[in-house]
Amino acid sequence: MTDQSGNPIADAGVTVAQTRHAFGFGNIGFDFIELANGTPKAGDAELAELYTSLFNWATLPFYWGRFEQSEGAPDTARLRNTAQYLHDRGVSLKGHPLVWHTVQPDWLLGRPLDEVERLQRERIRREVADFAGLIDTWDAINEVVIMPVFDNGDNAITPLARAKGRIAMIRMAFEEAQATNPRATLLLNDFDLSSAYECLIEGVLEAGIRIDAIGLQTHMHQGYWGEDTMLAMVDRFARYGLPLHLTESSLVSGHLMPPEIRDLNDYRIPSWPSTEEGEARQADELARHYRSLVGHPQVEAITYWGITDAGAWLGAPIGLVRADGSPKPGYDALHSLIKDEWWLPATTVRTDADGRFGLRGFAGDYEVSPAGTSARSAICLSQQQNQTVHLTMEVEGQTR
Repeated sequence: MTDQSGNPIADAGVTVAQTRHAFGFGNIGFDFIELANGTPKAGDAELAELYTSLFNWATLPFYWGRFEQSEGAPDTARLRNTAQYLHDRGVSLKGHPLVWHTVQPDWLLGRPLDEVERLQRERIRREVADFAGLIDTWDAINEVVIMPVFDNGDNAITPLARAKGRIAMIRMAFEEAQATNPRATLLLNDFDLSSAYECLIEGVLEAGIRIDAIGLQTHMHQGYWGEDTMLAMVDRFARYGLPLHLTESSLVSGHLMPPEIRDLNDYRIPSWPSTEEGEARQADELARHYRSLVGHPQVEAITYWGITDAGAWLGAPIGLVRADGSPKPGYDALHSLIKDEWWLPATTVRTDADGRFGLRGFAGDYEVSPAGTSARSAICLSQQQNQTVHLTMEVEGQTR
């Protein structure tokens, strides 16, 4: 620290406290739409407290068929209220997705392809514009590898993708969103992590389409893939030099889905309970999963796909909180990592003769104040291994 004249302030006490991670520790925010709009269910407020005590990143649902069930009547107000509710609690937002062939509105069916394309383009521009400033990160297009050949139910987007081709669909999604909000961070997102996705990414880049990050889905209902498999997969996609987001991660706390199931959506059973043994396994695997990925230089975010078992995808016990609202060991395991081991609480240090002090912490935002004063200064530490931050602080009429 230096004074206003640039002289070092020696032997001064300084308190440093972390206020936010730079890394995106995310989860879905679907459960808080009713709470944010004044119609909460029992336990919603407590669930939100568990959520915001751990996560700094939320994905909100923009599935077209639910968001605009009747043509011309999008659910904009309720989703804006939800985004604002989470934003006010220090949570950053991502919208999911702008283009997808699943959960499509029935009113699109039977329309000419040029009209479907026009409406899809308008839908992209409308959502990106209406939420700019609150939601500036989007899964621009979802699961394109399978999009032109998807055959599990009628929708208007698969025929459009078949006619235009995958790269043209991606260009449409990204260029419409970029033109509407040039500051937006846009992801290409997929569950197909085979060479088909790699070939698609290479084609997109060769076509000159700007993508900001690569989304990788890792639903592990059939068991944890293990650190070696996960890191080998991440390294394959890291070679494109783009940030990587683990956009949809899940691990079950009950019995594992049978290994012969190829499409996770095909496994539907009346009840899939969480068990004591499964919860212990989930906690261990969550810690291993996050430890292996958070240190990877190109992984910027992990979004876990479910805070609670209540209403979880496929009825699977993938939540970090039981349906009755009580946290599982997996929640505690993540909390111990994110808000304890990987978090710097208020810590007092002293400057040396040159006005310097050393600090080791995770990339993120920190608050710095001379000990015993009310002065505050915010600093941001990047992911660089060694970083120098120059502080000039005014305390009781003096500059420190």
